[in-house]
Amino acid sequence: MINNKPELLAPAGDLEKLKIAVLYGADAVYLGGEFYGLRAKAKNFTKEEMKEGVEFAHSHNVKVYVTANIFAHNDDFIGMEEYFKFLKEIGVDAVLVSDLGVLSVLKKSVPDMEIHVSTQANNTNYYAANMWYSLGARRVVVARELSLREIKEMRENIPEDMEIEAFIHGAMCISYSGRCLLSSYLTNRDSNRGACSHPCRWKYSLVEETRPGEYMPVEENERGTYIFNSKDLCMITHIPELLEAGICSLKIEGRIKTAFYVGTVIKIYREAIDDYFEDPKLYESKLSYYMEEIQKASYRDYTTGFYFGKTDENDQVYTNNSYIRNYDFIGVAVEDYNEETGFVKIMQRNKFEVGDEIEFLRQKGSSISIKVTELYDEDMNPVESAPHPKQILYLKTDVPVKKYDMLRKAAE
Repeated sequence: MINNKPELLAPAGDLEKLKIAVLYGADAVYLGGEFYGLRAKAKNFTKEEMKEGVEFAHSHNVKVYVTANIFAHNDDFIGMEEYFKFLKEIGVDAVLVSDLGVLSVLKKSVPDMEIHVSTQANNTNYYAANMWYSLGARRVVVARELSLREIKEMRENIPEDMEIEAFIHGAMCISYSGRCLLSSYLTNRDSNRGACSHPCRWKYSLVEETRPGEYMPVEENERGTYIFNSKDLCMITHIPELLEAGICSLKIEGRIKTAFYVGTVIKIYREAIDDYFEDPKLYESKLSYYMEEIQKASYRDYTTGFYFGKTDENDQVYTNNSYIRNYDFIGVAVEDYNEETGFVKIMQRNKFEVGDEIEFLRQKGSSISIKVTELYDEDMNPVESAPHPKQILYLKTDVPVKKYDMLRKAAE
């Protein structure tokens, strides 16, 4: 058994998601500012939010990594030195890069900043990893296209103080480590500069050049087929194999996913990792439970990606591009439970009503199910339902709910 616990690394698309990730068990979070990252669709962080996020994370002994992993064009370098100096001032723990020009600016402006090499750099071999090490990097995020065998071989051939980080859960890209030109070609939005429109999730048909307007399905199916649409990665039942390969940071994809997704996924991976280090037999006995819980977040069908060999036709979703949603995110506690009144103040996220069976997803401990018996609006007027997005409500309960505990219910 591996003695050192791996880092559980969570996505933080905005300040709320950062706090959820921290409170639900992450050891570190990664986020993007308003520039230089590869998730332009995420809300991302203003400088003020980033400063608050770093302070919040560090107060819980959680590290913060900031992405600067675009493939930069000349005008992208305007203001970059000042930006990196700001990251250093607020205490960011590491910066992720994939472009040599960006690396050179980072080293010049903040020479003692820890450098991580993004998966966007196509880290597929130990020769490249060693070259990045010689340039000052101390962690490499391996390409999703590597097998566990290849990662283990990399671990055996790089310096002991160079770390390996790998994606273990979330969306997969049809192109090599995210280096995709489809988005630029079809929508003039450059995925390599953070603006991917996700054309791999679209439905495609075949057109013969002398028959314009005649759309033929790629398969014999009147709905067409989603030929580029990968299943989601899930490795929660393979924690031992990931550790044996030498991966020290287990990374969750999802900066544009919901806070509910982040909390659900991080909490169950935290539990699985802790269970394994407490007793491997305990971990083995709970594999079906982990899968049941993780499927309460939205997901596509799951795959183990390239970890156990090349993918095949079974790793794609051909019929649709939608998520499976077994549970709805219906609210989040905005204050701790009030023992004197017996109420918890919540912010609604999806409709629910008196009589519903709901579940508290708590930061610590098991989830607890209750039946909604009493519900009041912000002025303490009784209401039968909560139909308004972000409505402030008071829920009667005897569950000792904490601020940022979330509420969910089975989808109808």
